[in-house]
Amino acid sequence: MRLAKWVFLLAGFSGVLMIAPLYYEDQFFDDYPPAINRPEFYYGFVGLCMAWQFMFIVIGFDPVRYRMAMLPAMLEKGSFAIAVPILYAFGRVPAIWLGFASMDATWLALFVVAYLWTPKELPPVGKAM
Repeated sequence: MRLAKWVFLLAGFSGVLMIAPLYYEDQFFDDYPPAINRPEFYYGFVGLCMAWQFMFIVIGFDPVRYRMAMLPAMLEKGSFAIAVPILYAFGRVPAIWLGFASMDATWLALFVVAYLWTPKELPPVGKAM
């Protein structure tokens, strides 16, 4: 349970630090052109990513209670970790994205381990009389 706590807290807080700068659209696209032409998709994506970071933090504060939420958290990490290498193989993304995908693959592996090591419920503290 302690492992799950640290894995999800670290994933959440580090994710917030990595996702938050994407809200500064002008700076991001000065460094990585072209600028976006569908801001509703861009900000929807960034908002969704940010929401997941906060969900990781929630899981981290009570891994046993939110153990089932670890399953869609794995899907969140796996979707990017799997999609990017496929996109790279078809020449649709530059190689730098493989580094980001490998980070998500690492988090995915840690999430799986955390899930497997987290008990389904806490053992009873004491019997009620």
